[in-house]
Formats: sequence, structure tokens, C-alpha cells
Amino acid sequence: MNVLVTGSSGFIGGAICRELVSRGERVRAFHRPGSNTLLLDDLPVEHHIGDLNDPSSLLNPMKGVSVVIHCAAQMGNTTDWKHFFNVTVRGTQAVLDIAREEKVKRFIHTSSVAALGVPEPGIKGSDASLLSETHTWNYSPKLWQYGYAKYLAEMEVQRAVALGLDAVIVNPTSVFGGGDVLRNESSVIRLVADRGLNLCAQGGMNVVHIHDVVVGHLSALEHGLRGERYIIGGENISHAAFFHTILSLTGKSRRLIILPPPLVKLVRRLFFITSRLLHLDINPGILNLAGYYFYYDLEKSQRQLRLSTPLDAKQAVIDASQWFKEHTLP
Repeated sequence: MNVLVTGSSGFIGGAICRELVSRGERVRAFHRPGSNTLLLDDLPVEHHIGDLNDPSSLLNPMKGVSVVIHCAAQMGNTTDWKHFFNVTVRGTQAVLDIAREEKVKRFIHTSSVAALGVPEPGIKGSDASLLSETHTWNYSPKLWQYGYAKYLAEMEVQRAVALGLDAVIVNPTSVFGGGDVLRNESSVIRLVADRGLNLCAQGGMNVVHIHDVVVGHLSALEHGLRGERYIIGGENISHAAFFHTILSLTGKSRRLIILPPPLVKLVRRLFFITSRLLHLDINPGILNLAGYYFYYDLEKSQRQLRLSTPLDAKQAVIDASQWFKEHTLP
């Protein structure tokens, strides 16, 4: 089958392209001019250069494809809401509209668990507090523009579904593993292991290996139900435990300082200045989420998409660290 992958030069898009090629599929890789194509350079893909802000650039690559996997979006390292909206929301709308016009048979939309909103603050992830696919946006758009843009993009997908498009939404958690080109220098793994970062906020997250993200996408392509969303996740882990995992695997012995949420918010301006000096790829608004435990229930995706037990956070850190060692970018 012919598959169009948008955002193909990125971490997730590039890994999906590689797996599709290994399965013998014909891949069209859509990416912006000037994108780092390290993840695609050795693959026999058909490159299509364009931009989500220019819908006309999508017309040719969409011709004759049966599947679209839409990974392109604005990442969370800007405070410019207009840019978030134009790329993630309007860009998604354009891809969906053209996919319907071209009668694409299956559309996989890469969203994020950020689109689900936030859990109750301070709850440490008991079974009753795990976020699932039924959770919806419940946070201030101004305080988390990335998440809100992802939520609005999902609304565009649902609109297209109502108009007849066979689309499925996947919601990856925090993705780690080999191939993170964008955050080669700014990944928390490198900051902790190589640059001596020893501060983290209370709270937690779900860490998923890039391998499981790829498997989740392609399983959604095969088994996902039209109009449904699926959380693609791995291990629920506290920030402190994740930092300790990085330190233990890199042989570092360093005292970790865990900051309570009020202190994070008190010093967030200073932290923002420091993060820019360290090239941390984060939106300063994310500091408002200190203290939340972003833990997720994977039951639906594992059952309906027929997924096996995901790799743990330790393996994700191991593989990411090895890839960073082998691909130090200028």
C-alpha cells in the first residue's frame, strides 16, 4: 500500500517510516524544507517537501495514497499561540480535508496524552486516578498551549470522522528511545547524565519506548476502531525515579533535589532563564504542571489494539543513551 507520513523527519514519524519500509510498504515522506533528514537518509522513501501552513503542498503527495499517518505538529518549545494554532490545528484540518477529498481509506492521527488534560493535582496514580481515553480537556489553554492545540486538533479529527473519514487517534505518552533528533542535545537524559542536572519537580509521567509507539500506530492502523482514541504508553514512573534510573544507568553518583510544586512556581522565572541557557526544549508554561502525576491506564489500547506488554522506562533510557552516543550532532 501507499502510505503518506507527515512529520516524517521527526522522532515518531521517522521511526514509523523505517518500520513501514521494513514491511515492504511504499512510503511518501512529507517534511519541511531544511528538515534534518537523518532518520530518513538511508531509507528508500519518496520525499515530498512542503509545509502544513501551505495546504497546496499536500495535494501532490496525497494523490493515490490509501493511508495517511499524520505525525506533523508544532512541538512545545514556543510561547507563540498563533504558531501552535496554525501548525497543529489548521494544519491538521488541511490534511484531513485533503484526505477526504482524495478518498484516503485510513487516517491515523498522532495526538498526545496532553490532549486529555490534567489529573487531580497531588494524586500519585492509584488505579482510580489513572487517566484514560475518556478524560477530556480540563485545563487553562493559556497555561498549556501545546496540550490545548493537541485537543483542538483532535476535535478536527472528530469533525472529519463525522463527515465520513475513517480516522483513528493515537495518544503517545512521553516518548524515549533511539532516534530523538530534535532533542539530541536537550533531552532530559543528556541533561541529567552529561550536564549535571540534579533538580526535578514532584510528580510523575508515563514513559513509553519509541518501539512501542511505532507498534501502537501500526496496530491502530490494523485494529483501531473508527473515531476512537488510544493511549500508547509504557511505564508510569515518578520524576524522581526516572532521574534515578538515568543516573544509575550512566554510572553517575549525584544527589537529586526534588522540588515541591510551590517552590517550582516561585522560581519558575529563574528556571526559565536557566533552561534557555541549557537549551531545554520546554515551554515555560509546563512548569505550572509541577506536582501532577500524569499516569495512564493502558487497558483499552492493549485490548483493542492487541498490544503486548510495553518495554519499561529503563530500556527506553538505555536505548536513548546509546543512540545519543552514536549520533552527536554539530
